[in-house]
Amino acid sequence: MTAREAAFVSLQKYETSGKYVNIEADTAIRRNRLEGPDRALYTALFYGTVERKITLDYRIAQLSSRPIDEIDRNVRIILRMSLYQLIWMDRIPAYAVLQEAGDLCRRFAADSAVAFVNGILREWERRKEALPLPDEKTDYIRFLSVSYSYPEWICSLWSEAYGKAKTKRIFEAFDQSPPLTLRVNTMKGTKEDLLKRLHDRSVGAGPTLFTQDGIRLTSHLPPEAVPGFEEGCFFVQDEASQLAVELLDPAEGERVLDACACPGGKSFSAAMRMRNRGSVTCFDLHANKLSLILSGAERLGLSILDVREQDGTVFDSTLERSFDRVLCDVPCSGLGVLSKKPDIRYKREDEIQRLPAIQRAILSVNARYVRPGGTLLYSTCTLHRKENEENIIDFLSEHPDFEPVPIEIPRKGIRKEDGMLTLFPDDFPGLDGFFVAKMRRIR
Repeated sequence: MTAREAAFVSLQKYETSGKYVNIEADTAIRRNRLEGPDRALYTALFYGTVERKITLDYRIAQLSSRPIDEIDRNVRIILRMSLYQLIWMDRIPAYAVLQEAGDLCRRFAADSAVAFVNGILREWERRKEALPLPDEKTDYIRFLSVSYSYPEWICSLWSEAYGKAKTKRIFEAFDQSPPLTLRVNTMKGTKEDLLKRLHDRSVGAGPTLFTQDGIRLTSHLPPEAVPGFEEGCFFVQDEASQLAVELLDPAEGERVLDACACPGGKSFSAAMRMRNRGSVTCFDLHANKLSLILSGAERLGLSILDVREQDGTVFDSTLERSFDRVLCDVPCSGLGVLSKKPDIRYKREDEIQRLPAIQRAILSVNARYVRPGGTLLYSTCTLHRKENEENIIDFLSEHPDFEPVPIEIPRKGIRKEDGMLTLFPDDFPGLDGFFVAKMRRIR
């Protein structure tokens, strides 16, 4: 199966079953043994077509006399794939896109669809400069939605919370391909050691901008192909998550709780900062995911992790006031990782409305595990005030035994006296959108 055929099949599965994009991509790459340029083409087509679906459907509607909902599903997928190549993959000549579109129609749709699809694509090539976007002045939300391919509810949410200009900058930042970021296993070597090893193997890499022990790759490699993977010299972790653990600041010999731990990255980082001395208790609601932490810890050579199935909203009285530091990296809407997981943008607004209550419950329960003088850190990978600032304001008003701890990012010249920091992708290039709040138990 060719890369384009594999991309079509994956898009078909995504459309019909709602399968997570990253899981489908990993499965398809293995199943079809896609490597090198084929893997890169498949990934660009699959992720890109999902990411730009709103824009692509808007363009198809402009070009077709037939309502888009009345176009055969497989033909619609082929149109989206092909238009995506014409608009965003300009190194592929138009004649090649049309030829491949015809081949896909003959295999996955019908011979009669070839003329229809090619007619739409040729019409785009003829009229693309003249086809307007929604008017920015009279319908700004629709303009944002079509221009950047986000649902209107996200455009409205961020425009109201952060302003129109800031929202546009966030979208533009999410348009950039994020670097693969590694957290160096400092139990097995320094950042400088791993950077030298990567450079010696002609793997493009440099230090992270805001964290101590991270590396940004400029070479496009799957993690398992990066030198040092098998030996456990690193694991993949976004720089924002690395920064969260630095703010938690666990020390050797302490007792640390990661309340929502899977797949384990923050627990691993904490154990490394503790020099594998002390204990890191890892809770997660989903027992079937705990093996990810165990296998990761084994590869990295970490022995202080205690992994348990535990509902974060259920209090365990035997652990009350027993931890030096507690991390609540709570389940969230994921609106900060849209550059990596494009399918998240198609969540419905009502799907995330229940999250703040769950997050507050997790925070309140796990705060009871913090000893007097201990640290409580709350984090999400989303940009949503109800899941972030509003939760912390509510928590502090209801828990006078906790106070905010100022957050400092010296590399950025930031000090937040209220203990809350939002990492916007336009302000922190290459990082996930992220929120963190740091608090201390005072009695």
